Parts: sequence; C-alpha cells; structure tokens
Amino acid sequence: MRHGPGRVGLRASAGFLALLLAAGCDAGASDGPGDGRQTAAGAAEIAGEIVLASGRDVTGKGGIRQQLIAEWNRQQEAKGSTSRARLVELPGSADQQRSQLLGALQSGSAEYDVVNLDVTWVPEFAAAGLVQQLPDRLVDSDVITSVAGTARWKDELYSVPFNSDVGLLFYRRDYLASAGVTKTDLGKDTGWPVLRQLIGALDTAGKKLPGPYAKGWTSQLDASYEGLTVNGIEAFASAADGFALTDEDGRYAGSVADLQAGLDELRNRTQAAYTLPDAVHSDEADTLTDFANGRTGFLRHWPYAYRTLHQSLSDQQLGVAPLPGKAVLGGQNLAVARGSQRSAAARQLVEFLTGKESERCLLDAGFAATRLSAYEDNGLTCKAAKPAGQATAGPAGERTDRMPRDSSGRPAYARGTLLPALENAVQRPRTPLYGAFSQTFTAQLARLQGDAPPSDAELAGDLDAELRRALPSR
Repeated sequence: MRHGPGRVGLRASAGFLALLLAAGCDAGASDGPGDGRQTAAGAAEIAGEIVLASGRDVTGKGGIRQQLIAEWNRQQEAKGSTSRARLVELPGSADQQRSQLLGALQSGSAEYDVVNLDVTWVPEFAAAGLVQQLPDRLVDSDVITSVAGTARWKDELYSVPFNSDVGLLFYRRDYLASAGVTKTDLGKDTGWPVLRQLIGALDTAGKKLPGPYAKGWTSQLDASYEGLTVNGIEAFASAADGFALTDEDGRYAGSVADLQAGLDELRNRTQAAYTLPDAVHSDEADTLTDFANGRTGFLRHWPYAYRTLHQSLSDQQLGVAPLPGKAVLGGQNLAVARGSQRSAAARQLVEFLTGKESERCLLDAGFAATRLSAYEDNGLTCKAAKPAGQATAGPAGERTDRMPRDSSGRPAYARGTLLPALENAVQRPRTPLYGAFSQTFTAQLARLQGDAPPSDAELAGDLDAELRRALPSR
C-alpha cells in the first residue's frame, strides 16, 4: 500500500458482496494467551511465526516498522516466549497490494496473520468477514478521535490505527520573501482566497524567484489513481458543512446541490491560471519532485513529505501549514486475518505496534502518529527503535536526517500543525464498495480536465446518477 491513498479497483458486484456478507462477521474478540485458544476460523492456535503483510515503508529499508517488529521479537525472546513476527512488504501499486490481500484472505490461506489496510479498505474487509473483530480496549481515548473513526465498521472494531495521514500545505518561504511577502510563516487562518493572492505575488515576481518557477501550486490530480478522489473530497467537504456522500451503512447519501457546490470549489482550486499543468498527470512522487525542484511555490501533500523535502530544502526555504478548508484523512490500520492460526499472539503484536511508545517512534521517524500522547506527552520517548538518520552522521560527518525537531525530539511541526490537521480532518466515504465509489467519482471528475468540460450543473446531475448506480441508496 502506498503511503498516501491509492486507487482501489475491482468494482464489487452486488451478488459477490451479498455472499461475503452472508458469511457473517462473527470473528471472535478473544484476548487471552495463544496456547490452546481457538482461532476465529475454529482451529486451535498453533505456534509459529506471525506474518504481517504491508505496503512499502516510506522510511526506507530497515525502516521504523521493521525496527518495531524487531523490538517486539526481542521482548518475546527476553520473556521466554516462542512467538516471533516477520514483516512482508507487498510489491506493486496499492491496487495490486489490495488484490493480493483479498485473494489470500478469501482463499482461507494462513499466509498472513496481520494485514496493514488502507483506511478506506476497512469496511470492505470487515463486511466480507476477512478480518476479526477486535477488543474495544485496543482503541482507547488516547487515539485521536477522527483517526479512531477509521477503525470500525457497523460500530464494531475490526482494526487499530497504525499510522495516520492528512493533507497538508507545503510552501516555499524563500519564494514568498523574494516576491515581497513580509509574512512568510503561514498559519491555520490561511484560506484559499489568501492562497490565491500569494500565488499572484509569485506570478508577478516571476524571474526574481530563486528557481525555475512555472505556476503557483500543484497537487495529485491524476485520475488514474486515488489522488483525484482525495482532492475532490477535500473540495466537496470544504464547500458544504457536514458534507457526506455515504451514511453509516455505506449507502449513497449525496444530493445534486451538494455535488454542484463541491464541483464549483474543485474547479476554482484547479484553475489553469495558477495550477501547474503537469498536476493532472501527477502522483505523489511527481508533485514532490516538481516542488523540490522549484517549479511551484505551493504543494498539497502528506506528512511524510516533511522529512523528505527537508533533505534538500532548509527550514528557511520550506514551510508547512494546515491545508485550507477541509483535509482528508489517510493512513493504515492493522487488522488480524480471520484465518490466522495465531490470533491471540497476532493481537498482542498489534497492541504493541499501536501502543504509546511505538506511536512516538513512528512520529519521530516522520509518520503521522495516531495517539495524542505522541504529540503531547514530553515524558514519552522512543526507546524501542532508533528512527533512521536521527542523531546520526554520514561518512563525512554530516547529519543524514535534516528534519527540524522540537526540544523533545519530535518533528518541529508535529504539535502545532500536524496534530490540529488530523483532529479536523474528514474521512472519505466509508463503504464496502469503496472501489466502485472511487472509480465512479474520478471518472466523472476527470471530465473537468477535458477540452470541453461540462457545466457544474450538468456534471453534478451525472455524478449523482452514477453514484446511485454504483452504491446502494437510502
């Protein structure tokens, strides 16, 4: 799974979903020791290696996830337990990874015990009975409220937030200064009208800027993956208070009026006058490169970009602020496979990986932690792992991690910018048919990028009709 959202393909047919739902979601939430217990599939617990399947760790080879698992293994050995865990990173795109996980879990394979699911996949895997119901205590009041909402389906807990994500606004302080802007430290009050004014200042400065400036801002608007869905939901949620396209049961709950308001907002945000033309073909890596190379002054991206961009830009050059309007939650949650033969030990691993100290380690390494204590408790430190590059030096003595940190060792922006952004973020539609939703949504939004785009009213009507076909309606 890519760090940010990925395209979720494979439109589920109504018949297939009905069969999965008929299988039931009665996975046990037993929380006792592994020896002699019964798994959710009814077989006795057996000893063996716990396999956690996940997408690529953006902190690199031997990154923080692998270090946390290694620490859990050390603790198991120290107390005489035979339990050990192993991380398996799945190849390919997010779509391919989701397909691999679905195939393995639907077949009843015991290959994976724990799966790291994109937050949009949780309803699908839960409704299909592919992951176990978990004890409520695993998501306590320390978990950020908005993030905790990604862990459940039908009021039951099926996953535990591991690392979160939220849209942020990155900007070039040095560009603003060169354009004569006196306030180069943007705050939470920076709305889209102000952002457009700042882009106008950059456009006027033009060749005075210290780089190959082309256009004001860029984002992930490629319709072939989840980027356009995310940008669309952020625009729609910003245009209407309490905006929601699905209800708590995953049924379509939108209206043509709300869709039209959202389309107007999205169109305003992506006008050619200040959007880098390449944005319509760009994913996360493309936009990072364009921004780092100086082609644009503003970038919508995910928290891991904070560390990545600081490897080539100084704190005097790079700023970060909450995204104007509403920002979408991303991230991954850990779930226990229904067919796991080591369910109790797997739950213990999940509890360790999502505990307070592990979340602080994830935050220090550049992920968005899911627990308030990681941001607020100065007495909480990461002892279980050493984030790659932190307080280390290369062969020539230079620091290999240039990310600014506060006095407690957290990323400098974590408490003042990242945490409020997570707390105020919105979820994408929660439905077992998320793949069908996302395909339909982006296919319609992509029409805005054509040579003869439809009016907002026409597109809103078409989008409403298509979503009613793709999703069950109230």
